[in-house]
Amino acid sequence: MTSSNIKAMIQCDSYKVWETVLAVEHYHTWRSDVSKTELIDEKQFIEYSPNGYSTTFTVTVVEQYKRWELNVRNSHTKGHWTIVFASKGNETEIDFTACVTAEMLSMRPVGKSVFEQTYLKKAQTQFVTDLKKFLQ
Repeated sequence: MTSSNIKAMIQCDSYKVWETVLAVEHYHTWRSDVSKTELIDEKQFIEYSPNGYSTTFTVTVVEQYKRWELNVRNSHTKGHWTIVFASKGNETEIDFTACVTAEMLSMRPVGKSVFEQTYLKKAQTQFVTDLKKFLQ
């Protein structure tokens, strides 16, 4: 399993950041890597990339306005995401840790680890970039 962490300051209060991140049914309005989301129930949803690739998320922890944790699974990877929200006056720091394991790759361990790291950094960076753009 490979882990990656990204921290970012968002020029917005933590309540608005929290509400935006947890409103998964609206991801298609601000996330450039999501074309639609499908809510399964209060704990599970599927997001679809612009080319139709699906990823299933299962919420495992919700600490209102503080912490959101999800198990993540698609045909290539499985893992866990943790996003911690910290109010810093009228700004919010998000601390986003993602851990994934590549599932269907029969690569050498080094190649597999490079894929995992690349996937994680790209997903995290895009999420934070899109969130900042939407809220600022």
